[in-house]
Amino acid sequence: MSPAQPAGAGAVARLTGLVGALRDHGFGIGTGESVDAGHALEAVGFTDRGRVREALAATLLHGEAQRPVFDRVFDLYFPLGHSGPAETYGDGPADLAALRERLTRALTAGDDAALDLLAAEAVGGFGGYGSGPGSDGWSSYRTLSLLRPETLLARVRERHRAASAPEHAEFTDRLLDDEIRRRIEAFRERVRTEARRRVAERQGRDQVARRAVAGTADTVDFLLAGRAQLDELRRTVRPLARKLATRLAARRRRAARGEIDLRRTLRRSLSTGGVPVRPVLRRRPPRRPELVLLCDVSGSVAGFAQFTMLLVQALHDQFSRVRVFAFVNRVDEVTGLIARGSADPAGLGDRILAEAELTGWHGQSDYGTALGEFAERYAEAVGPRTVVFVLGDARTNGSDPNLAALERIARRARRVHWLNPEQPSLWGTGDSVAPAYAGLVDMRPCRNARQLGALVGRLLPV
Repeated sequence: MSPAQPAGAGAVARLTGLVGALRDHGFGIGTGESVDAGHALEAVGFTDRGRVREALAATLLHGEAQRPVFDRVFDLYFPLGHSGPAETYGDGPADLAALRERLTRALTAGDDAALDLLAAEAVGGFGGYGSGPGSDGWSSYRTLSLLRPETLLARVRERHRAASAPEHAEFTDRLLDDEIRRRIEAFRERVRTEARRRVAERQGRDQVARRAVAGTADTVDFLLAGRAQLDELRRTVRPLARKLATRLAARRRRAARGEIDLRRTLRRSLSTGGVPVRPVLRRRPPRRPELVLLCDVSGSVAGFAQFTMLLVQALHDQFSRVRVFAFVNRVDEVTGLIARGSADPAGLGDRILAEAELTGWHGQSDYGTALGEFAERYAEAVGPRTVVFVLGDARTNGSDPNLAALERIARRARRVHWLNPEQPSLWGTGDSVAPAYAGLVDMRPCRNARQLGALVGRLLPV
């Protein structure tokens, strides 16, 4: 860390800002942990930035999944010091070519200090935009689009080959390519960090930490999640299922005690002078609910549906029966596909689309037709003990919403909950008929995995 980094009151302000930003991202950091972090800073000092980072991570984090978000926020509140402003490059090809050549040498050598400096120079030279004095802002996307570090892999590999002559070239090259890709991605992250740092100097750390740093995978909107984020979400299914199973089992144990039997309690109180010292409870027989999922697997809501299917499959021991149905404009049961898909969750969506009959003469989602077909073909799947979860954005592409079919399903089921991945402000806009469906069943916004876990744990009966 640069010697210019503040100590004393400045360090306290940065620490409290860091903790506040992490809490805004959903980190459960209490007062005790904040105090421990302060003691850790006092113990390690401020001369070694790496030690400061590890000390704060050890005292503030609760799991490895939180580390990427922590690192990005840490870089804003405890930035890497620079001796002066970054060199300003022109937009000419010679300047860009010179920077790419220096980057090639640094990637070949694995020189972290040089890569830090190059990231600062690249953002300073090519990442600025706007017409104000200096720059109105800084863009990592603009910088990386011009610099294109991913295209340097072959050049770095050739320089490694020239420096050494391995006996097993093919095997060594494969390992080398993986290492070069790792270094390139690390440099890309350095550029993003530098751009955020510069923006934070102008707009304030707190604002940038809350708005420009992506949260953990369980807080990313299902509708905005990319492939990598969805893959990370699938890896969280098992831990989330275990947590929910524990919560449901505890609720079931409490519910099994039953309500107070007033008549028997008063009769027993006669032996204690009319004081009900030992209440008598009506014991409830242990029952597990039946669960039906009805999932729209079209378009952007497919990731939301697939994650929920995998979560329910992991929770299947908590229910007496689980049946899963998917639809686009036709409905088909995919319970067996979900069970088989547990070993390969990444390919679940492709298997469902390939093996189930989900589309008719057109490929757009049609809630009215799908609900009607479900009410006619699979009426036996819904009964007095069945809880139905409908997953979808309720956008009908202008077709008939078929409210009567949803009403028939609601009359047969114990309860129907509709989980909508769109924010409520969008319900009823465009081709959305969410308000009409919400008038018949309980519709809840469910925009990320954290909300989904909370809703499943709260809405399921015991």
